[in-house]
Amino acid sequence: MNFLAHIYLSFDDKEITLGNFFADHIRGNKYKHLPDKIQKGILLHREIDTFTDSHPIVRQSSKRLHKNYSHYSRVIVDIYYDHFLAKNWSDYSKTPLDEFVEDFYDLLEDNYDILPMATKRMMPYMITDNWLLNYANLAGIDRVLNGMNRRTKNKSKMNFAILDLEEHYTDFENEFTSFFKELITFSNQKFISLCKD
Repeated sequence: MNFLAHIYLSFDDKEITLGNFFADHIRGNKYKHLPDKIQKGILLHREIDTFTDSHPIVRQSSKRLHKNYSHYSRVIVDIYYDHFLAKNWSDYSKTPLDEFVEDFYDLLEDNYDILPMATKRMMPYMITDNWLLNYANLAGIDRVLNGMNRRTKNKSKMNFAILDLEEHYTDFENEFTSFFKELITFSNQKFISLCKD
């Protein structure tokens, strides 16, 4: 899953949210110096990724893209799924998306000192261009896919993936909705069990 889903699946716990958000910027077990709850957020992130990567619905979404994008298809599906979460946000949260996103950006700024360097480098772009809020519209997703393509030095051709999203929009949205229901249940169980330890 992409950024918005990981933040949402932290169940409003600030420290879990931080770890769950920046876990991709932490290699191996280089997180033992961080506060306990942030470590648990990193572990939750990894559990979510493992569950997602092996799920048949996600594989179905990914398979639709594989011919054009090869191993990048999984990354593209993560971005598509964040779009559907943002677009249908009111189905999942009572807090309006713009307010949820602002609170998250405040959380990052309040905890800047403990963020990994890669997160610190990304943060100004994320906030200035308001990535999380802009996931809700196709123009925002198009910008993200273009940015990802530039980062792969145009090898991924992810800039064209907006066309695949438009062409198979209903299929991707239905797959997201079915999968995300299961992911919420799974993540909530992992959250409870991690917080018990």
